[in-house]
Amino acid sequence: MLTSDQKGAIAETAIIHTAIKLGVNVYTPVVEGGRYDMIFEVESSLLRIQCKWSPRNGDVVALRCYSARRSSKGLLRRVYAEGEIDAFAAYCPELDRCYLLPFDLFAGRTQISLRLGPCRNNQNLGINWAKDFEFAARLRPDGAIAQLGERCHGMAEVAGSIPAGSTL
Repeated sequence: MLTSDQKGAIAETAIIHTAIKLGVNVYTPVVEGGRYDMIFEVESSLLRIQCKWSPRNGDVVALRCYSARRSSKGLLRRVYAEGEIDAFAAYCPELDRCYLLPFDLFAGRTQISLRLGPCRNNQNLGINWAKDFEFAARLRPDGAIAQLGERCHGMAEVAGSIPAGSTL
């Protein structure tokens, strides 16, 4: 059984690995204990990222939006406040996938559920689809989800399917 520190370390390294593969510069703090775990440089913006281990529960990836620590008074949970972080980065070990969720979409929430498959009651409104928050969908310039390849002469070109996700 992994400890929460081990889970956090695995999530952080998976998130760093995935972000760097997408061309994102990643910076980590020198000292632990801040409200964010790393900074992403996306185009000309810096984003404060809080990393989370997010297990799969059936057709849902569960992201807990709070920090927890033990004290003499028991377990203390603290939600993230506006201005402390810019986004959550979630790593799901069962899927080996990373998700990026902008804080402003989920401010004040204690948990976010990302759906992997359809709801049993066929509900579609208000669903947070996991595929919409995958790193590749969120970290491309201007939110583009096309896969960029490179031609021999160095110019970027689009490779992939249209519409996005129409092939395996």
